Amino acid sequence: VQLQASGGGLVQPGGSLRLSCAASGFTYAIGWFRQAPGKEREGVSCFSSFDSSTYYADSVKGRFTISRDKTMNTVYLQMNSLKPEDTAVYYCATDPAIISCRGYGSSVQKYLRFWGQGTQVTVSS
Repeated sequence: VQLQASGGGLVQPGGSLRLSCAASGFTYAIGWFRQAPGKEREGVSCFSSFDSSTYYADSVKGRFTISRDKTMNTVYLQMNSLKPEDTAVYYCATDPAIISCRGYGSSVQKYLRFWGQGTQVTVSS
């Protein structure tokens, strides 16, 4: 499976961005992770087409929405009400062995063998 992440950029606080992650092969669950300078990479969100399960980190609940285009095998992360603390490199990741987002979080990343290249999101005035 190959993943291609895109959609990052510079946005003012309160603004919005939509990230895309295009998968070349079929996989059920695709997640988003982010890593800010000097911090560990953390889980942000996940969508599974196996059971329609989703995951959101507490820090993004109510602001971010994940969705999936089944035809294109692309996952989108709509990010609204962005804050400076959302600034990070965002990665999408997957593994065919992980079919659900139930129990997802930062700790699942060690099981994910396929990662996109990352896209920079900067929230600043």
